[in-house]
This record gives sequence, C-alpha cells and structure tokens, in this order.
Amino acid sequence: MGHARIEDLPHYVYDEYVLWEGKWELIFGIPYAMTPAPGIQHQSISNNIAWQLKELLTECEACQALLPVDWKIDEDTVVQPDNLVVCGKAEGAYLRKAPALIFEILSKSTATKDKATKFSIYECEGVSHYVIVDPKEQLAKVYSLHEGRYIKVMDATDESCEFDLGKCQISFDFDKIWA
Repeated sequence: MGHARIEDLPHYVYDEYVLWEGKWELIFGIPYAMTPAPGIQHQSISNNIAWQLKELLTECEACQALLPVDWKIDEDTVVQPDNLVVCGKAEGAYLRKAPALIFEILSKSTATKDKATKFSIYECEGVSHYVIVDPKEQLAKVYSLHEGRYIKVMDATDESCEFDLGKCQISFDFDKIWA
C-alpha cells in the first residue's frame, strides 16, 4: 500500500468552507479544525490584548481592533487570527485585505501552524506586524515586515513595543496581557 500524495488529498475552497459546522481554518485547500476551544489562560490573554488594542485605538478613526474573524486570502485559504488590527473600512462576512497587526496565541494544537505556516502566509500577504504569544513562557515574539521579510523586533515579557500602523502609532504594553 503506497502513501497518499498531497495531490490525492481532498482540496476545499471557500464556498465549501462556509458550510462547515464548528470553527475551522482553510489553508491551501486543507481544513484545520479549531478545536479544542481555547483554554481559560488563552482567552484571558486574548481579552487583555483586545481590551488594550481598543483603548489604544480610541483616537484613531482609521483602525479598529477585532477578535477572530475570517480573513479570506484567496479561494482556498481562510484564516482566523486570535487578535488583529485592520486599518481602513472592514465590513461584510470576511476581511478582504491584510490586517496591519496580528496576534496569535500559541496552544499545543496550533503552535506549529502559528510559528511556521501562518508566519509564512502573513509575511507573504504583507501583514506589517506579527506577534506570536506564548502563554506558557509568558513571552511574545514581535516581528515587523522589512522589505518583504519579517525581522524580529523583540522578545517581550513586560516591555512596551511601538507599532506603526500607517494612520496611527500605538505603544503596546506587553506587561498588561499576562494578568
């Protein structure tokens, strides 16, 4: 019995994705279940990020903070970042353009996807800032796009980091997300 080749696997597109029960992401036509549901620590950190982003963006009319929402990159890739900031008008069933800032909070089931697959996708799609949050280590790895490639800006635990979102600049305090 031979091994299945990638081209032998089912390949799904957005119109099929929207019919699925539960929470999913679709990456290059391959479905990824978003289960189990995020744990208490993950949700607490995500809430703290969302709260701080909302506060920081009160004065900026161009940008808004969002919790997981579909970002349809193309017909066979739809992702749901944990926390994100979009600049410009965002409406409808899904995002159509790259967010300016994305936070992904690692869990056992998502760590590889967040650190490798999504890292490459976000870099390629032009997400200006990508933050990978490790709850276990209480460490956030901050990357910013420079000439089409991510460069690491810092490993943050209790530091603040400046994010240039184009229409506005924010100073995000990582010390506030762990509590």
